Order: sequence, then structure tokens, then C-alpha cells
Amino acid sequence: MDYLKIGKATELSGKDRKLYRLLEIFPGFLSWATLLILISLSYFKPVWVAYFLIAFDVYWLLLVFYLGIHLIASYYQMKRNMKIDWEKECKKLDWQDYLHLVILPTYKEGLEILRPSFESLVRDGYPTEKMIVVLAVEERGGPDALARAEIIKEEFGPKFRNFLISVHPDGIPGEIKGKGANQAWAAKEVKAAIIDPEKLDYDKIIVSVFDIDTVVHPGYFYCLTHKFLTVKNPYRASFQPIPVYHNNIWQAPFFARVAASSNTFWQMMQQIRQEKLATYSSHSMSWRALVDIGFWSTTMVSEDSRIFWHCLLYYKGDYRVEPLNFPVSMDVCMDENMWLTMKNLYKQQRRWGWGVENIPYLLFNTVKDWKKLPKGEMINRLFVQIYGFHSWATNALIIGVIGWLPMLLGGDRFNVTVLSNNLPVVARALMTLAMAGMVLSAIISTMLLPERPPRFGFFKNITMVAQWAILPVSIILFGSFPGLEAQTRLMFGKYLGFWVTPKTR
Repeated sequence: MDYLKIGKATELSGKDRKLYRLLEIFPGFLSWATLLILISLSYFKPVWVAYFLIAFDVYWLLLVFYLGIHLIASYYQMKRNMKIDWEKECKKLDWQDYLHLVILPTYKEGLEILRPSFESLVRDGYPTEKMIVVLAVEERGGPDALARAEIIKEEFGPKFRNFLISVHPDGIPGEIKGKGANQAWAAKEVKAAIIDPEKLDYDKIIVSVFDIDTVVHPGYFYCLTHKFLTVKNPYRASFQPIPVYHNNIWQAPFFARVAASSNTFWQMMQQIRQEKLATYSSHSMSWRALVDIGFWSTTMVSEDSRIFWHCLLYYKGDYRVEPLNFPVSMDVCMDENMWLTMKNLYKQQRRWGWGVENIPYLLFNTVKDWKKLPKGEMINRLFVQIYGFHSWATNALIIGVIGWLPMLLGGDRFNVTVLSNNLPVVARALMTLAMAGMVLSAIISTMLLPERPPRFGFFKNITMVAQWAILPVSIILFGSFPGLEAQTRLMFGKYLGFWVTPKTR
């Protein structure tokens, strides 16, 4: 069996299935054990928890300043890259023979979402005669989805070297209904219809898979081409831009903007820490590597990150993500009213939190192929993933909720101690200093904003800054809770399907 294609424990049997289930239980068990131990010790050993909380707050403060430095560095690197004439830089290289394959999976998104994405490809500046574009439609989207695809093909098809509409059949056994299965089908279709018949060189094709709301910033494909041609062994690398959620940033509710901007900042900081970077959402890679591994998984929700882990394991650790430090714009989660937006935002964050399914995948395949993998590299990667998802689910709850429990549950055993008086004072002082991170977020987010639409007044700029006051609540409601739910579902084998975020502008 090809263990690199595994989506969940139920696809295995015997000892392999039992091992994989144990590994699926592990992330949720670790997070819940952390929280429950701290809660119980707040009653039985409140002094212990108090000292732990002070140490944790110090750690959090140092982490905020550490990540803040990375955020500032990434911001200025991105601004520098946006000013570079990448076409001029490419002309110093032998770039003319390279083609770009762009795959855009769609489900039921309207023309108001589709058109800007294709317009951005045309405006990018890269020769469109060197672009093969695939609009990947879901059969389950119905005749309206295909009709919209035909409209887009009529408007934009003649502008590109090739334009293909692929229709992913519904109900293929063993697949989940999701983006990964759709774009894998699209890749096989374009391979059979264009790439192989025309005998195109696999080594001269760079493939980008974009969420359908992705609007590329002018110069993206020149920047990508230059990076591909100047890094060491580009066939062992994926290329990651920075997702900024600007398509509807001025219209979206404040809490959705905060959540989206927080995600942008995290991705910006990861660009500086390349050893921790994995593919996310819209990204690019070589066609050669994609064919080698057999395209995207059709049984995964988190196909955008799984493609990297699949390549890392397939190439025995010889695979990486190259940061582009260049933006692509996407949609903030938004619906018809605030309550629907809150519900959809929670579901979106839970789906992102479902990326925890990669932890059992990595652990299982590392065990299976231990002798052939670089042990230091894999241990580091595993630690980063486990730590990241554990922090996602627990850190905000430790600071915002458990921090009060020694005083509430400790009773006289704690409240008569000097530490009981000092704990809130020390914690408040440390968290006040840590608020510098929130201030920095407000500043950077304001500097990143696109031009304000005329229908919004200057007061809107004030709300764009003031909205960051809800960050402490947001990281619990739209961070820890959905992250913890995803891990709990995985722990109990209640597997999530792919949930398509509704897009409204």
C-alpha cells in the first residue's frame, strides 16, 4: 500500500490502522490533558499553577517580541519585493521557455468572484501566451457552475496560451467532496488534453494552484519565475506567497478582518522562518514534482499543506518551501449578515485547524520509513507541527481563562498566600507589555490596507485601528475553540469533510 496517500485511519487495516488511530488521538489528547491538568491543579496545587502561569506569561511576552521582530522584517521585505521590476530581473536569465500552469478550483462562486481573479492574471504583466489556465468546475455545482465557467472562457480564454474547463465528476468512490479531489482531476485532465499531446517539457512548467478568490499582485509570475530560476534545485521546492485578505477588507465585519489579518501576520512571520514554513492555500511548485507524487490527495481536507508533507516524505526529506515574500490577495470571510459571518468564520477556522490531521500522517510515515529519512529534519518538523497545533488550541485559554483559576478554585490554600496578591499584578503587568504586539498588529494592518473605497468615510480608518481591541477575545473564539474542536473530532474519529467558505462581496 502507498502509505503516502493515506487520508485517515479507516483506510488502513490491522496493526497499521490501530497505530494510525493512536496517532490521530495524540494531538487532541495532549491539548485536553494540558488544560485538564492545569484546571485540576488549580484546585489541588494552586501555588504550582500560579508559578507556572507567571513563567508562561513571561514566555508569551518574549514570544510576542520575537515574532514582532519577524513581522517587521517580513513586512519590509515584502514591500521591497513589490518595488522590484521582476520582469527586468527575469530578462537577465533564460526564462522564455518556461510556461505557467494555473489551476483555479471553483464550486458555486459567482462571476463577481471569478472575474477579478482572471483579470488579475491578465494584468499581472507576465506574457499570457505563456500561461495555461484551467478552471476546475465541480459537477455537483450544477449547470449554473458550468455556465459561469463558459462565460469566463469566452471572456478570457483567447488571452491565454490554453484555457481548459475541467469538470470533476461527483461521487467518485473513495474521494471526499473537496478542493483536493477537484484540482487533482483538473491536473490529470490538462496533462491528458494539452501537456502530453503537445509533448511539453515537464521541467519547464511551473504550476500554481489558487483558491478561486485569489487576485495576484502585478509582477507575481515574474517574481515566481525569477525565484524558480535562481534557487538551488527548484524541482525540490514549493513557492509560497503571502496571503493578504484585501479583496473585501473594507466591507467585511471587524471581527472577520481581525481574524484574517492575524492569519496574514502569521504567514508573514513564517516567511522569515523558512525552516517552519509549509505550503498554505494558494502556492506554486514544479509540474515535475507534482507528477512524481501523483498529484494532490483526494481523501484530505487540508490538501494545501498535505502536498508539501507528501513531497517531503516522497523525496526523503529533500524538499522545502521557498518564501516569495510577495502578496496575493484573497477574501475575508463574509456573509449576508454578522451572525452568518460569525458562524462561517468559526467553520473556516475549524477547517484550518483540521490541518492537525497532518500530525498522524507525518508520525506514521516517519515510523514506516525511519531508516531512509533524515532523522534530525523529521524530528524538527514533527516538533514544530505538534507544538504549533497544541499552542493554537491551548495558549489563549491558558492566558485568558486558566490564569484566573488558582484564585477561583484555590480557596484559602491559595488566597492567604502572598502569591495570591502578586499573581494578578504580575500577570497584568506582563500582559500589558505584551499588548505591544497588538499595537504592532494595528500599525502593520493599517500600512497594508488598500485604498479606501469612496463610499466609506474617514471614520472607517479609525475602526480599522480600533478593531484590534477585540484580539484577546478573537483568538479564543476564532482560534482556540475551533482548533480544539478540530483536534477533539480527530481524537474521536469524527472526521470533517471539506467545507467551502461562502464568498460574498
